[in-house]
Amino acid sequence: MKATHVKRAFKYRFYPTDEQAAELSRTFGCVRKVYNLALAARTEAWTRQERVNYNQTSAMLTVWKKTEELAYLNEVSSVPLQQTLRHLQTAFTNFFGRRAKYPRFKSRKKSRKSAEYTTSAFRFRDGKLTLAKMAEPLDIVWSRPLPEGASPSTVTVSQDAAGRWCVSMLVEDPMVQPLPAVGTAVGVDVGLDHLLALSTGEKVANPRHERRDRARLARAQRELSRKARGDGANRRKARQKAAKVYARIADRRRDHLHKLTTRLVRENQTVVIEDLTVRNMVKNHTLARAVSDAVWADFRSMLEYKARWYGREVIAVDRWFPSSRLCSVCGTLQDKMPLNVRTWTCDCGTTHDRDVNAAKNLLAAGLAVSVWGAGVRPQRSSPGGQSALKQKTPRREP
Repeated sequence: MKATHVKRAFKYRFYPTDEQAAELSRTFGCVRKVYNLALAARTEAWTRQERVNYNQTSAMLTVWKKTEELAYLNEVSSVPLQQTLRHLQTAFTNFFGRRAKYPRFKSRKKSRKSAEYTTSAFRFRDGKLTLAKMAEPLDIVWSRPLPEGASPSTVTVSQDAAGRWCVSMLVEDPMVQPLPAVGTAVGVDVGLDHLLALSTGEKVANPRHERRDRARLARAQRELSRKARGDGANRRKARQKAAKVYARIADRRRDHLHKLTTRLVRENQTVVIEDLTVRNMVKNHTLARAVSDAVWADFRSMLEYKARWYGREVIAVDRWFPSSRLCSVCGTLQDKMPLNVRTWTCDCGTTHDRDVNAAKNLLAAGLAVSVWGAGVRPQRSSPGGQSALKQKTPRREP
């Protein structure tokens, strides 16, 4: 039987020629146009209580290309246009499955500029990638090698708000294999003062990446606010300058989280976390900036997909579990525990660090779920806000 490997995306910077940049910019614009046209058609059909699927929007694309108004769609590769229709179909599938909100139209200024190419629309030979409609390969900076003998199945080209061009290649990575089982488990409590507190007693400092660049970011935003609104060159330069500061912050956050989550997954068989509703927490204007800088949602996402890669388990405990108010030694539940209380002493005489105690309680609750709820796996919360952990009730023996 042929071994199956994990498909993994490898992302690289590249520097296009003027002709390549112009071709990709046209492609981004056409991708956005087709997506919006298809979404408008599906929305109009939805008001008539009709459903339009991918095949119907694909037929619409053929008709659009034949019109004088949209004839420019023929100037770019057809593959990214078909792929954006597939992405729209996925968005509607998630909407109907109550896993996402209704799809939104793409904005020229705010939406991500990207185009996806499948194998029929690019050539990858001898480490050189050439896209459809281009005569020369892309000038890619190979910051790390692809897996030996890897051949991309899809290629996604994008340009971020800071003006950086990136290409992401999806390949099978034979190096990603389940790790040998270990007997360790850890509870993780996320916070703002410290990024993480572990049930082992260890605390991981919060790097506060946004705070380190706050002055530079504020200066760039002030300069942007002074520019006249519109598409002027000065405003565009100021917007890109601010975007570069944001990109610098995001890159440091991502790098730190990757190192942290990889370490937790490699060292532990089971990682127990709390199912926090980050979307609701950022509505608190007092904590919004600090919560966003801690990027708890990204931490959980990385932890979960790396656990799937390496044969580990991530358990999410219900957000209403009183992990901070419960004594991890005797089980006594305190009536109140204000946020300003960082250490407290239980009636049993044990003095607790608030965050470490919470991590210990999360670990105990998660392991109990693992034992009694066989087959339980963490699931994302639905738009209705239901708990992300669905526990199975153990059946009684006859």
